[in-house]
Amino acid sequence: MSNAQIVYPPAVYETTWLQQAKLWLIQHVGLEKDALHIYLALFLLFGSVWLFRWSLRSWKPFALILAVALIGEAWDIRDGLLTRVPLVVSVPMSIHDIWNTMFWPLAILLLARFTPVFGVRSDVVQEREAE
Repeated sequence: MSNAQIVYPPAVYETTWLQQAKLWLIQHVGLEKDALHIYLALFLLFGSVWLFRWSLRSWKPFALILAVALIGEAWDIRDGLLTRVPLVVSVPMSIHDIWNTMFWPLAILLLARFTPVFGVRSDVVQEREAE
């Protein structure tokens, strides 16, 4: 086997301001990056439900979180390209981050839509009223 290392050309930027802000947040909050993705997703989920009066059963909070996650990961990939991070490295990391961000909002959406965990479903109420 060869001990040769891959040598990339010098980065256009050392670190972008967005990445510096994330690093600052990680250092000062005391949470790992993956945990921050989960907290942000739950904050957006419950914050949008409260602020816009959306139902947890609605697709709207989920779509908002997905849009924010996709925009954030596109920005991360862009920053990676500026700092010479190859796509073969940054794209799998972004997919992991999107999955990590969307897991609990999806689980809550499915629980709200298909179980009585977050209250009685409207179709159950209509059946009870018809009796």
